[in-house]
Amino acid sequence: MATFVIGDIHGGYKALLQCLERSNFNKEEDILISLGDIADGWSEVPECVEELLSIRNLIPIQGNHDDWALKWLRTGVANPNWLNQGGQATYDAYTIRHPDLMIKHEQEFFNKQINFYHDKENNRAYIHAGYRSEDGVGNDMKMTYLWDRDFWHIALSGAATLRGGHSMDNRMPRTLRPHNEIFIGHTTTLNWGTDNPMNACNVWNLDTGGGFGGKLTIMNVDTKEYWQSDLVRELYPEEKGR
Repeated sequence: MATFVIGDIHGGYKALLQCLERSNFNKEEDILISLGDIADGWSEVPECVEELLSIRNLIPIQGNHDDWALKWLRTGVANPNWLNQGGQATYDAYTIRHPDLMIKHEQEFFNKQINFYHDKENNRAYIHAGYRSEDGVGNDMKMTYLWDRDFWHIALSGAATLRGGHSMDNRMPRTLRPHNEIFIGHTTTLNWGTDNPMNACNVWNLDTGGGFGGKLTIMNVDTKEYWQSDLVRELYPEEKGR
């Protein structure tokens, strides 16, 4: 049994299938930790959810786009900001093609996503965006886990300081110290000119731009070997994504 983590999927079902196949992921035995944002962007959110539900050992973390989608599924009220940020594709996918899956996915998937996952045995933390507490995950408001972007910048700043020759113990940002390793999505690596995963201090950023036309990434958390989809914009040439 191996443990894998996957970045922001954003409705890219074709990319999800490629990642699972290329990594030789075993749906009956392996563990998959999803870093959130299954919804919004490409047109196949329901298909993504169905695929994830078929994985026996799935650990589903909620992203900010998943939270938006869940609120719509619960209330029937579509936030205009959500629609403009990729939610229109999710709305259309469910209301036009898969209205039969709306209740099921609300109850069995989106409503069961968690704010973070802490693998206590290996002291690894998994969150969609980040956290602020110097005591690690479990001490912040839900919105921080869903939306925070400072966390990744703190990791980058800490990595730059360490490259300057300072010791890890004295210069590792305090926010990062509680965990051996931390895995996040949310803030795409495309902003730094790459569609590969990025590592800064003990933080791994797995949002490699799958929602924007980059690639979707799955990683073995122990070996750090990773596999990627094709460019998602090429898998959905008729769509704009996010």
